[in-house]
Amino acid sequence: MSSALLCFLLAAPVLLVAGSPVNTPNNGTVPLVLWHGMGDSCCNPLSMGSIKKMVEQEIYGIYVLSLMIGGNVVEDTENGFFMDVNKQVSMVCSQLAQDPKLKGGYNAMGFSQGAQFLRAVAQRCPSPPMKTLISVGGQHQGVYGLPRCPGESSHICDMIRKALNNGAYTDLVQKHLVQAQYWHDPLNDDLYKKYSLFLADINQERGVNETYKKNLQLLEKFVMVKFLQDTVVDPVDTEWFGFLKTGQAKEMETLQESVLYKEDRLGLAAMDKAGKLVFLASEGDHLQFTREWFTANLLPYLR
Repeated sequence: MSSALLCFLLAAPVLLVAGSPVNTPNNGTVPLVLWHGMGDSCCNPLSMGSIKKMVEQEIYGIYVLSLMIGGNVVEDTENGFFMDVNKQVSMVCSQLAQDPKLKGGYNAMGFSQGAQFLRAVAQRCPSPPMKTLISVGGQHQGVYGLPRCPGESSHICDMIRKALNNGAYTDLVQKHLVQAQYWHDPLNDDLYKKYSLFLADINQERGVNETYKKNLQLLEKFVMVKFLQDTVVDPVDTEWFGFLKTGQAKEMETLQESVLYKEDRLGLAAMDKAGKLVFLASEGDHLQFTREWFTANLLPYLR
């Protein structure tokens, strides 16, 4: 298993093209918390390690915490496939609460599935306060397909597809496969709402948790990045909180057209009206961007 997972690490899920750093001293920096995506780890020097280093170069004196879920890099990578998401979120909430450097608040940046996991942190754990959440290719309405994932030569992708196709909402699959917990089947909406252990909960599908709604609205900004040529996330509109209309698998609806927004079940309509929602688009495939694009489009929300 470990050798197969290392293929994901070598695939470098985030492509960051180097450029010249610009050091700008900023004594009032806000700490940054990073959560990596599927098949990646906290400290891969070609992805999260590179992001952490770049932010530290660009914003002098900033504290950057790249989350490790587990005791080492291999465990961290494996847990991105097999550890209950709710347990992961609980672990992170505890870690953040115990970090004295975060007590005044922090910004958060999630990559791919790490983005919706950090949104769960914002909704469930308001202390320390998350100020800005940046979702880089996150799947906030889940996915209904796995066309390609990092390290395609690995058999893990095929195993995940088979498990999801055979029964994403069975107890066994839900409890032991991370991707099943944000699998959103528009053709089986009742099963999704009843048995989804993670996504249906944080998206208020079984009822409105007013605490979730209140906590999310505490964000100063919620920035969502969509990759216009994404071949990993299906449907890609989930990166802007859109999704397939219920009961079919062809026609899309935007966040603003959804029941979630129209009934404001999560506070997103209120946040939109207040100018707190930011929708950014990036040319290229999933998590593929240059340092220049990152600096121009995302760094301003961290200063």
